[in-house]
Amino acid sequence: MATALAPAQPMLVNASRFRAAHAAEWERLERLISRIEKRSIRALNDDDLLALPLLYRSALSSLSVARETSLDRSLIVYLEQLCTRAYFQLYGVPTSALSQLGRFFVHGWPAAMQALWRETLVAFLLTVAAAIVGYVLVRGDPSWFFGIVGDGMAQGRDPSASVETLRQTLYGKHEDMLATFAAYLFTHNAQIAIFAFALGFAFAVPTVFLIVYNGLMLGAFMAVFVPKGLGYNFTGWIMIHGTTELFAIIIAGAAGIRIGTAIAFPGRQARSDSAVQAGRTGATAMGGAVLMLAVAGLLEGIGRQTVLDDLSRYGIGLTMLVAWLLYFYLPRSRNGVVQA
Repeated sequence: MATALAPAQPMLVNASRFRAAHAAEWERLERLISRIEKRSIRALNDDDLLALPLLYRSALSSLSVARETSLDRSLIVYLEQLCTRAYFQLYGVPTSALSQLGRFFVHGWPAAMQALWRETLVAFLLTVAAAIVGYVLVRGDPSWFFGIVGDGMAQGRDPSASVETLRQTLYGKHEDMLATFAAYLFTHNAQIAIFAFALGFAFAVPTVFLIVYNGLMLGAFMAVFVPKGLGYNFTGWIMIHGTTELFAIIIAGAAGIRIGTAIAFPGRQARSDSAVQAGRTGATAMGGAVLMLAVAGLLEGIGRQTVLDDLSRYGIGLTMLVAWLLYFYLPRSRNGVVQA
């Protein structure tokens, strides 16, 4: 009776004999994987292609035995690495970095944007509504401007500035301040975009606040320039980079909102599964938004200081907006679509 209840003893395997019995298969698998990694799957002949999955399963079996029987650690590590390399070649997508980058721009990013169209619309409407509120507040009481816009962003463009001072900020070439201001503006808006995305997990509440804050700032600036008869000029001045920059912030907000609502309202999915799925789509969109902010920074630092007539500024801004809309929302093949 005592013998029947005794715990089963682990099977003993002689390490040297185990290696000798399977080393040839492991070495062949390693040669095939190395050949694929250096060249491509086309480097294998028909016999090698047929043998590859069999060798992989055999290596997995060897790894299982090595772990179960506590063979030497170096052998276990070797088999783990070999099986991992084989797995990625058999079941992964062994494409070059350039190919993956092309797939991101052709399919991944636009598909993520199409999946986020509702959240993008919400973020856009929040921005517009907040801009209207910011404009009304500052027009009614100019002191609101300093509560909304910091000194670093205002740089003298406040309700107390004269028409000539404001006009100079729109058309004057400030070569010494160009790099500094462009860097500051890019950093500020990049921070808003990144935080709007990253804080989406808190049920999207901080994301909404950041989107509203950005809209309030836009409205506050409009309330400075419009009463001085420079509303049309200010809009053209900001459109060169603003159509790209504001769009990027709206995208970041949309990604944060998607994650927040997926956590708050997971539906029939587990909350963690819903968050992961939303996170994939949101992260893809956010990766593209960072690139848009970089483009906006270039436009801010170069175009707005060299293009000084209003019509050209409007033309550049509208062209950028139409280009982004066509790029994101034109129908495409479903290859590489990011699922919502």
